[in-house]
Amino acid sequence: MSTKKTAVAGQFYPADENQLREQIKSYTEGIVKQCDYYSRAIIVPHAGYDYSGALAANGYQFLKKELDTIIIFAPAHRVYVENFAISTADDFETPLGNIEVNKAINDEVKNFGCEENDEAFLNEHSIEVQLPFIKTYFENAKIVPIIVGGADQHKICEIINHYWDNEKIGFVISSDLSHFRPRTEAQRIDFVTADMIENNMNENLLPEQACGYKAVAGLVEFSKSKNFSLIRVGVTDSSEKTKDASSVVGYGSWFLAEEEKTNFLRTYFQEIIRKLAVLSIKSQLDNLNLKIENCPRALETRLASFVTLMEGGILRGCIGSIAPHQPLIVDVCQNARNAAFKDPRFTPVQANEFEKLQFSISLLTRPEQITFENEEDLIEKLQPEKDGVIIRDAGRQAVYLPEVWKQIPDKKEFLNSLKQKAGLTPEWFSDTFEAYRFRAELV
Repeated sequence: MSTKKTAVAGQFYPADENQLREQIKSYTEGIVKQCDYYSRAIIVPHAGYDYSGALAANGYQFLKKELDTIIIFAPAHRVYVENFAISTADDFETPLGNIEVNKAINDEVKNFGCEENDEAFLNEHSIEVQLPFIKTYFENAKIVPIIVGGADQHKICEIINHYWDNEKIGFVISSDLSHFRPRTEAQRIDFVTADMIENNMNENLLPEQACGYKAVAGLVEFSKSKNFSLIRVGVTDSSEKTKDASSVVGYGSWFLAEEEKTNFLRTYFQEIIRKLAVLSIKSQLDNLNLKIENCPRALETRLASFVTLMEGGILRGCIGSIAPHQPLIVDVCQNARNAAFKDPRFTPVQANEFEKLQFSISLLTRPEQITFENEEDLIEKLQPEKDGVIIRDAGRQAVYLPEVWKQIPDKKEFLNSLKQKAGLTPEWFSDTFEAYRFRAELV
């Protein structure tokens, strides 16, 4: 029986079993799970537990409890790895007890370019720091530890896709974010990285954004291929522990949701999104500052929204964002206030009207350009009741949400009305005419 011995116990996490159990327990007891969802894939940091252990534990709570094998993708820090490295060990040592390697899958992944390389595992912390969490949350689960070197991110997507049909297999992507930059600069970089992860933009992730960027990109590519979404658990950095903002390391955690992001947020956060819209208007009417505390981190994702106000079945205000440009929590509050007080078509809402208002909030997917040969082709490609539509031409722009189809079900009339909203004539069309579609989930 060959055992991979611990290398960073006592450095990255306690070597003593009782101390380690107590530290992980302290993280678990302090967690407030933001939604009742269980996933089969997570991204978690791999720094010392004092720095990122609480965030990692928060990520692990979203993994399905029924998993019996966990495939770990982690970056190589110590040894050059040409593609992927796997271990010949039968199990991996932890202070909480050894974890068995799933030898059958460990052998199978050789078909994807994984090569045995025990040297790569000797002092590699990116795999090892994950093991106590796995032993805690999945006492009898086996692992397939894979160290990622120069491998193509598409291969990682292939491996995940190959094993996805087996619901007993889960995936852990081990990665920190930006490294050793001033906190303000690190936050800018990590903001971009989070946005790319949460919007399934895997193509241009760079090593300076995350040490495990290839595995992160591989999971994002898989998410995109399935129209799944990665939901934020949290983003932080080492200065939260050290109080030194001069040079920080960023940490982030996400879990994979098996549905489109707007639908997921509607399902699990509808109540709080509506509450935020209502409170943002009420606080302004009462001349109070809106304080948002303990808001789910998932709502920090950049997402576009529209807020529509009705009074007695009549439109009272509607303002929104066409494309994501700020955190959803900010976007909803801002658009709610603007719909109430700054829609140029209406007078500002008064305090005596507040109780009469009906709120409708739409969460928008990222707009996708529609390609077409002519106006007839564009009309043919429109999908009534599904498509929200944006048009642009001659310096003009207009948008209709999908619910407008209820008032204008005919596709040609819908487009002509949208042109008029943009300040164009119904007959207007040109070679520079652009159209985009999006979906909207009503909250």
